[in-house]
Amino acid sequence: MPSRPSLSPLFWKLVAIVFVVLGAIGAFLPIVPTVPFLIVAAAAASRGWPWLDDKLTSHRRYGPIIVRWRERGAIPRSAKLFAIAGMLAGSTVLWLVPVPPWLRVTVLSVMVCVGLWIWTRPER
Repeated sequence: MPSRPSLSPLFWKLVAIVFVVLGAIGAFLPIVPTVPFLIVAAAAASRGWPWLDDKLTSHRRYGPIIVRWRERGAIPRSAKLFAIAGMLAGSTVLWLVPVPPWLRVTVLSVMVCVGLWIWTRPER
């Protein structure tokens, strides 16, 4: 079986940069999450930019969360509550704007599934 070609380190650097920028935006906008973007950035950086991976995993605030996610798939309880509250707020807004009923049901179903998945992750 032929081996799959690997993606270029440049590709992973670009992905890491995009997600670091999104994470930085999330640090200042309450409706945009920070940590999930930084987890993706660290995953991309680990494939093509070890320096950035080290910076992210050694960050005093976000580093331990990234490391716990990598090691155990753990999500802190405060992050779980914030994520679920954000989904609840988003679904409430969705019910107040004029969109097709199928879209409301679909989005709510996805949010319930994601919320349950988040809640079942370990916390430490």
